[in-house]
Amino acid sequence: MTVLLRGARTPGSTREIDVRLAEGVVASVTPTGEGEVRPGDDVVDARGATVVPGLVDAHVHWSQWAQVRRRVDVGHARGPEEVATTMAAAAPGVPGLVVGHGFRAALWSRPPHKEMLERAAPGVPIAVVSDDLHAVWLSPAALVLLGREHPTGLLREHEAFALMTELSTAPDPAELDRWVAAASTEAAARGLTGVRDFEYDDTVATWTRRAEHGLALRVAAAVWEPWLDATLHRGHRTGDAVTDLVTVGPFKILADGSLNTRTAACHHAYPDPADGHGALNIDPGDLRDLMARVARAGLHPAVHAIGDRANAVVLDAFAHVDGPGSIEHAQLVATEDVARFARPGLVASVQPAHLVDDRDVAERHWPDVHARAYPYADLVAAGARLELGSDAPVSPPDPWVAIAAAVARSGDERPPWHPEQALDVATALRASCGGRLELRPGDPADVALLDADPLHADPGTLRAMPVRATVLAGRFTHGAG
Repeated sequence: MTVLLRGARTPGSTREIDVRLAEGVVASVTPTGEGEVRPGDDVVDARGATVVPGLVDAHVHWSQWAQVRRRVDVGHARGPEEVATTMAAAAPGVPGLVVGHGFRAALWSRPPHKEMLERAAPGVPIAVVSDDLHAVWLSPAALVLLGREHPTGLLREHEAFALMTELSTAPDPAELDRWVAAASTEAAARGLTGVRDFEYDDTVATWTRRAEHGLALRVAAAVWEPWLDATLHRGHRTGDAVTDLVTVGPFKILADGSLNTRTAACHHAYPDPADGHGALNIDPGDLRDLMARVARAGLHPAVHAIGDRANAVVLDAFAHVDGPGSIEHAQLVATEDVARFARPGLVASVQPAHLVDDRDVAERHWPDVHARAYPYADLVAAGARLELGSDAPVSPPDPWVAIAAAVARSGDERPPWHPEQALDVATALRASCGGRLELRPGDPADVALLDADPLHADPGTLRAMPVRATVLAGRFTHGAG
């Protein structure tokens, strides 16, 4: 199938172009009127729409995103008792384990405890996943059901991650696959053509199965340590094609925890002495050895680092590793470490919606250093390569939400938060479109047609960007061809 997009415009320009998509790639880009219409062309009148490369979300947990809307939403709760009340109200309509999502305890006066859930819903197995995915709060009955023992019922970091696959809201894998497909179609309506999936799972095998039924997105399927040996046995390397739309992604490592769970490893201490300095999830020497091992095997390390100490430790480790990789999140960075992100082949994979959601949390728990949080402008000025994502379900997988947050540094009526770190629209858009604004012959035929020019849009228009059509590998996944 050949698609000819006629009369489109590049960002920031009134010049109209024709884009020919054939055999899964961009075959040509010519000024409108200079090319010919060929027999069999599916001609689409772009009517002056702005055309950009398909947008990519560089960091998602896609199965979690597909399930989150089928869980009890507790994101509104202002304290643990309100979460417990909300979960108890939902319990009568849910057989078995009742799963909630979205609690944010960083601004609460009291921490969650299993007995709060028990008082609200005696004997009911309840599990509530934190908004940042780094904690799971269980009732006594849920601890018994899931074969765990814990003094408070609040499991964090590795204990929480080990539970994630046991908390599936879907009745079976086939139903989860249908939810994933629906979520992918919705994401395509926002111009998204690709994701890098960091779901805690054998994502390569999972997405290979899903691809048998067709996909609405390209997927780079990340590898976690429990599935490393199987990946190496398969001979997989980052970038290897598994199907026409699924590739092997990077190797995920967690260097520390999160801000909301106060487990991000920082040089400074948190205000609550119980939180200390946060914590590293892996010894620095072990981190360096593991990164070097996977890099030699052809897997690119993608290392989660939130706190400034964790970012420094990961940058130290990258100094001993050959080849490309990424630091995922890079939320708090010491001034002396910013320039180190310009290392060739290193990507700072960031999620701008977090700065909007977490500005109050950062001011409370990073009171003396929050000016160094989400330092996007400094990273770009130092020569770092940025890629934008959502960390869905932590924030929605809408690339325009991320772009607007990076540009405006605010998501409500409040003034921009540390506006000196704002990105210009062109830089934010490039970081969502594979590093460029315009299509080139030979590119994958992944395209978004927009009814507003991003380079001339205000933050509100950016956030609600009207997407007329999305094309993946030459076929429409949103809009009419």
